[in-house]
Amino acid sequence: MTRPEEIDRLRPMPAARLLAIWRDTREQTEEPLERCLLCNAQVLAECCWRGEERAFASAEQVLAALTGRQMEALLRRLMEEEPARAPDAENPAFDPERFRALREG
Repeated sequence: MTRPEEIDRLRPMPAARLLAIWRDTREQTEEPLERCLLCNAQVLAECCWRGEERAFASAEQVLAALTGRQMEALLRRLMEEEPARAPDAENPAFDPERFRALREG
């Protein structure tokens, strides 16, 4: 079973996939805490990597292996990662320094 310290990379997912996960878990249960745990577990199952393979095969494996605090810590790490800089050809007007300054307030 995977432990948090064995996870060497977190890969953020596209917003559309995150929305799909949220919608799927909303259909599974109406209970807010259960929905939150299921959604977060699925996110971690898809974002946690060990080498070139996913660290967890499923949301159920995440729930079996990690405590709530461990899940929260990994989700916080995932949120704090700097977004990868897009190639200039995709958006030549994007100024990462200005974006960072606006983000920091």
